Amino acid sequence: MGAPPAPPGVVKSPLTPLFRPPMTTTPDQLFAFLDGLGIAHPTMTHPPLFTVEQSQALRGKIPGGHTKNLFLRDKTQAVYLVTAPEDAVIDLKGLHRVLGASGRFSFGSTELLQELLGVAPGSVTPFGAINDSEGRVTVVLDAALMEHAVINAHPLTNNMTTSVAREDLVKFLKATGHPPRIERVSGLSDAGDDA
Repeated sequence: MGAPPAPPGVVKSPLTPLFRPPMTTTPDQLFAFLDGLGIAHPTMTHPPLFTVEQSQALRGKIPGGHTKNLFLRDKTQAVYLVTAPEDAVIDLKGLHRVLGASGRFSFGSTELLQELLGVAPGSVTPFGAINDSEGRVTVVLDAALMEHAVINAHPLTNNMTTSVAREDLVKFLKATGHPPRIERVSGLSDAGDDA
């Protein structure tokens, strides 16, 4: 099948390093990228969803594991995207120790989210890795999420939900230069209160 296609908007020239225009990837470009990787991606259109609670109204219509996503940065400004099951309980005070980050996490700003993942709050998704051409974001998939054969996430916009096989989510992330860390991050008790 050959090498996977470059993410949309990435131009390689012998005279310049990788270049990405300021435009972010559209859902159709994402779907074309998934097609190029041989990844099936059934997608349902629905009213915009901003919270896990709103998303739960779709249960029964879209089988598989549904996600919540935490866009975080540590004290050194290292950026993490943690994707877990929608009902996961994650100890934010101790998560930095689990992931080996520098100091406690804080939430990344809306501006940083848009700059790195090309999405707005309410649309945070592991598919946003396609827009992080510099590989600044470390993607972490909760081991509990990976127990689902099918994983559902927004395809860069919160008025659609795309379903992919768990192995294909990993394949996609690797193809964008974001080999994911699969770690148990939910259901852990606080391991202390130090910074």
